[in-house]
Amino acid sequence: MSDAAPIRLVLVDDHAVVRRGVQAYFENLPDLTVIGEAGDGQEAIELLDKWRTLGEPLPDVVLMDLRMPRMDGVSATAALRQRFPDIKVVVLTSFGEVERVHSALAEGAAGYVLKDADPVEIASAIRAAAAGEVHLDAAVAGQLTRRVAAPKTGVSSLTTRERQILTLVAQGHSNREIADHLVISERTARTHVSRVLTKLHLSSRTQAALLAVREGLIPPAV
Repeated sequence: MSDAAPIRLVLVDDHAVVRRGVQAYFENLPDLTVIGEAGDGQEAIELLDKWRTLGEPLPDVVLMDLRMPRMDGVSATAALRQRFPDIKVVVLTSFGEVERVHSALAEGAAGYVLKDADPVEIASAIRAAAAGEVHLDAAVAGQLTRRVAAPKTGVSSLTTRERQILTLVAQGHSNREIADHLVISERTARTHVSRVLTKLHLSSRTQAALLAVREGLIPPAV
């Protein structure tokens, strides 16, 4: 691979120490080069938009954490794949986050790797994505297969727009504020909120907020 251009990579994780550790390892790999980093999904999208406007080279692969404030990895993957379809996404996940992995793959992620995986495996997942292949970690592939075969439940049953609605509800926004944020009518916002609560079998916005925190859509209050 020494004759080929290095795979351009952007790291997206809300923990700076994780980004530094991954970058330090990749510095020793001639076929991978980190060209940027972001602390959450929204920052990543803004960074890529800026580079595209300036005519700067875009990454080949984005290594994306799933649990982040403001915009989580699933929502960021959906937005990124819609705006930058040529960029591949590999998600970083913890064992047991099968529902989030399922949602990320449904939004176009090219694979996933566990956070505690050996750096060699993380690099292999990135190379596979750049080559147009899908990398599935064997440790959770069985769980994922069973989850895909089962009917969607919980947050994974929500559409991208409904996930946005849940996040805004959890952040304490009123129906009017949600309508203004999404540029829709207040009546439509109210319908969306009602549908989300019904899908999740919730009876209040407070329950929705607690669920959003538990699922990592928003950070817990401090």
